[in-house]
Amino acid sequence: MSSPNVKNTSLAFPPRLSHRSVGFVCLMVAAFAQVVIAQHAAISPPPDERFKADILVIVGHPDDESLIAGYLARAVLDEHKRVAVVFATRGDAGQNLVGYEQGRALAETRETEAREALGSIGIYHAWFLRAPDTPYPDVPDVLRSLESWNHGNVLGEMVRFIRLTRPEVVITMLPDIVVGENHEDHQASGVIATEAFDIAGDPTWFPEQAAAPEDRLWYSNLMEGLHTWQPEKLYYFTDASHLDFVKGQGPEYSMTATSPSQHLSYGRLAAKETSFHKTQYDGDPAAALAADDMSYYEQPLTLILGKSLVGGSVAGDIFQGIVSDPIPFRPVRGYRQSPTLNQGRTGEVSIELGGGWAFYKQFWTSHNLDSLPRLLAPELGVGSGQNFPVPLLLHNNTNKAVTFALRAQLPPGWSLDSNSAQYAHHPLPENAFLVAAHDYFPVRIRLVAPQVGKPVWQEITWSAEADGRSAGSATLKVYVGGH
Repeated sequence: MSSPNVKNTSLAFPPRLSHRSVGFVCLMVAAFAQVVIAQHAAISPPPDERFKADILVIVGHPDDESLIAGYLARAVLDEHKRVAVVFATRGDAGQNLVGYEQGRALAETRETEAREALGSIGIYHAWFLRAPDTPYPDVPDVLRSLESWNHGNVLGEMVRFIRLTRPEVVITMLPDIVVGENHEDHQASGVIATEAFDIAGDPTWFPEQAAAPEDRLWYSNLMEGLHTWQPEKLYYFTDASHLDFVKGQGPEYSMTATSPSQHLSYGRLAAKETSFHKTQYDGDPAAALAADDMSYYEQPLTLILGKSLVGGSVAGDIFQGIVSDPIPFRPVRGYRQSPTLNQGRTGEVSIELGGGWAFYKQFWTSHNLDSLPRLLAPELGVGSGQNFPVPLLLHNNTNKAVTFALRAQLPPGWSLDSNSAQYAHHPLPENAFLVAAHDYFPVRIRLVAPQVGKPVWQEITWSAEADGRSAGSATLKVYVGGH
């Protein structure tokens, strides 16, 4: 037993040493806690940089990209831009010049061809939306492709790829009817690309894409975790057979210029890229290369500026004015109904070309494509002696029913097909159409083009009267191909 006068100091610390030790221990505990917190802190990952693109090309079919392959080669190989491509279809309804494969087998073949073609100019990110390839019609109508594609579904897919690749520039096909190949799927790709350009930055469009995932580290997850994205510039290219109307509408690139990295002209690189599409061109591009016949591939390439949200001149380089940081969402004006449709005033009767022509008049204005209405007058290409339809719309925006009388002014050699649906079994006299108040009447007229020895441009005009009053006229320029 210890003496009551003696303190037991075996477990005691000197006062000064005790304070220092406690402080040291506290620091160690705090540092350890910070390490533990850092190891377990939730980190918000950035968008996947592997798929970031400077340019996103959106087209209808495998091989459509070949029309601008020379520029894409320049952008990728010499300007070191990142390019990705989205194909709306896989070309399953087209020709096969090298084998019997058709349908889905042809689609698999053409997808492979497209990937090899793009790889030849350094493009390795390509996606196929698998919309049905629309068989080539007598007269292309973009509305037919939008219907068969399931417009909303393909639009959602296109918005997803803009948000995934986050391009500054979108290049697509011209949403207009032009003389040339001008497949309606080409136009549809341009329509949907334009719509996606305008809404990909809006979180209320396809919000499930831009919503945070429930748990990105687990299976069976919902919501996609993409960021909304506003591209900066939209350009178009066209397969028109006459290109006078594109001059001055955007930047022009020489295809005879030599690639510094490849030591070949950009036209030759385009021909090489096209040569992989054997089901559609067989050996023609390779033969042109072997024969040193680059007359087709080395024509200047002019793009059409649809819109720029960052300024720059119309004819300036694609990347003129481009900024590196994301830009804010920029809504377009959207559709605005004409005031005359609600006022019931007299004299509001009219005639216009229907189908795609009527649609584009509203589409261009709605999407701020202010230069496209002035680009070219309504036109169509047909074969010598071809029988083909033309859609017309008769509008009555008055408060009472009106009877329209329709009259066609045809050049010599043209004729009307008497089997046109609106002329057969019609309750009114021939060429007369009763249109209800605030309604329209679609008229589908079949024409027979004249037999011509060489190509010729001609004009057809339809004029209309409504209860004896002029309702205006509609004119279509037609290019009739020769034998």
